[in-house]
Amino acid sequence: MDLELTGKRALISGSSSGLGAECARRLAQEGCLVVVHGRDKARAEETANDIVKAGGKAAVTVGDLEKDEDADQVCADALKAFGGIDILVNNAGLLIRAENPDWTTVPTSDWLRSFNINVVAAVRLCQKLVPPMIERKWGRVINFSSVAGYQMLGQLLEYGPAKAGVHNLTINLSHMIAGQGVTVNTIAPGTINTPGIDHFIDSMIGQPGWGATRAECEAIYTAQLFPQPIQRIGKPSEIAAAVALLASPLSDYTTGALLRIDGGISRAL
Repeated sequence: MDLELTGKRALISGSSSGLGAECARRLAQEGCLVVVHGRDKARAEETANDIVKAGGKAAVTVGDLEKDEDADQVCADALKAFGGIDILVNNAGLLIRAENPDWTTVPTSDWLRSFNINVVAAVRLCQKLVPPMIERKWGRVINFSSVAGYQMLGQLLEYGPAKAGVHNLTINLSHMIAGQGVTVNTIAPGTINTPGIDHFIDSMIGQPGWGATRAECEAIYTAQLFPQPIQRIGKPSEIAAAVALLASPLSDYTTGALLRIDGGISRAL
């Protein structure tokens, strides 16, 4: 299927590795001119070089989106790279307390930082990059949330509310700019096979209550730790395919939507 993305210009935040890098590669394969963003220049350049070697076009910008001045520079670099941005993928985010501490021990500074990087970072980029989309009467904003933003997991306390804030941001922004050619949608991944998940599951091999192989441990993870109907971990390519579709002109009628790609873990409407 031709997604009609050839020549569209995309910035994917947090795309120097992992899920963001997969999204950048997929959009490049569809013909987009891609701006790769990260906090580590070498890693961002490595992703961009992979795209170029595969026949795509890519540029690099580096900055910490927790800071206003860095976000401003990232936007300036992105706009300069290909003369504008048509597609903004707000993938950058951070799980601050992965060890899941007791809720009484999580300092307010962690709550504030979680909201800053998971919500306000997206706002920083939207404020700079969406107005030019509105002027051109075409654009796409795709925000990344998480299963933690809508499913009550009983953990990830400061992370879940921040990701729920992404849902609210998406719906409100989609309504504020409705009818101006720019759509705003959210993708909420479940457990995806990224380096962090790989490391965790591999570390469980042979541990009490876990399996002797990677496959056995993955089955235990999806059947017991986070029970879901599809008992395997998601692939980055499955998320990237959804990003490409929402970025496409074929999705003109979709805005304010929350697309859950989580193996069916949700127990809520």
